[in-house]
Amino acid sequence: MNFSGKVVIAQGGGPTQVINESLVGAVLESRKFSQVTKIYGALNGVEGLVNEEFIDLTQETTNNLEKVAKTPSAALLSTRVKPDKAYCKEIFKVLKAHDVRYFFYIGGNDSCDTVRIVNKYAQEENYEFRAIHIPKTIDNDLVLNDHSPGYGSAARFVTQAFMGANLDNKALKGVYIGVVMGRHAGFLTAASSIAKKYPDDGPHLIYLPERPFYMDQFLKDIKQVYDQYGRCVVAVSEGIQDEKGVPIVTKLCKNVETDAHGNPYLGGSALGELLGNEVKKKLNIGRVRADTFGYLQRCFVSCVSDIDLMEAREVGERAAQFALWEDVDGSVTIQRTGKYSVDYQLRSLKEIGGKTRTMPDEFINEKGNYVTEAFYQYCRPLLGSGLPSPSKLRAPRVAKILNK
Repeated sequence: MNFSGKVVIAQGGGPTQVINESLVGAVLESRKFSQVTKIYGALNGVEGLVNEEFIDLTQETTNNLEKVAKTPSAALLSTRVKPDKAYCKEIFKVLKAHDVRYFFYIGGNDSCDTVRIVNKYAQEENYEFRAIHIPKTIDNDLVLNDHSPGYGSAARFVTQAFMGANLDNKALKGVYIGVVMGRHAGFLTAASSIAKKYPDDGPHLIYLPERPFYMDQFLKDIKQVYDQYGRCVVAVSEGIQDEKGVPIVTKLCKNVETDAHGNPYLGGSALGELLGNEVKKKLNIGRVRADTFGYLQRCFVSCVSDIDLMEAREVGERAAQFALWEDVDGSVTIQRTGKYSVDYQLRSLKEIGGKTRTMPDEFINEKGNYVTEAFYQYCRPLLGSGLPSPSKLRAPRVAKILNK
């Protein structure tokens, strides 16, 4: 079947450096098919779908689309609304009213689940319809994917940020703590390890949500590194939790806000400040600094992985091909082949929607305070080419005369 009708594309969740590549890939590939009558973009994700807030991307020039593709953030704007079944039913009503036959939603696991539910309503009404989820998340937590578009570029930023933090910390010694996004998955925080070039370089310690966090051990680890190097650089996931799964920030902070889904709000500077204060107080180290990367890692201009750009474009193109050429529904996934190459496969929506992937055990060291060589081999290709490589002076010391 090659039924005729409109295409609607939407973007959901946190923006990334490369999400617009997927948008433009889907638009330009869809233009090649004669059964497509119009290509609409829904503003603000599912909110735009329900409220019929569409723009006609059919009328966008290819030249401008290509410029938008290279621009970070979500060109169609985004949303944090997590639709329930009733909400999805309203989405389907709007799509049907506009004769939309092809629905592409760029987002994470919740977005995939939205696509699944909307598609189910179409099937129940025998409405000729194809729905494709296009992967996107800097957290890299989509199951059945080797990695997700958006992760490589955000990981590149984290790597370069820790390169800079390490150089600063080496010049003026102390303890530096960098808090990186990642509620349940530590992939992004783990990317800080790529910053390490010389044996004494930071990050010296990395803490991830996949391993229980113990404050006493955290302080012991820092003291050991500090005693050895006179300084310590630490990378911490915002979602670090205790052995019962309770976020550490909720244990250290009395009043923690929750988001629309009831999850503790992990953003802001609270965790970094609280950890820094513990280091100052318990280890009596005067120079302690904590930074929270927050939104910086998502849309930082001019810090984009060329691999990420290429793959983000292709998942958008493949989504259009799966729906319009192969006449199937599903979620586009990235599969690694060889030392570094990828293939794109379609998996069922129910296999991915609402599920969360975490760091595998082989990527985390036994102590739970760093990553392994296996992670380095996994992550490094995703950061793309031209990654900076800081160097240090190697000249020998001059013998002392007065202060022997």
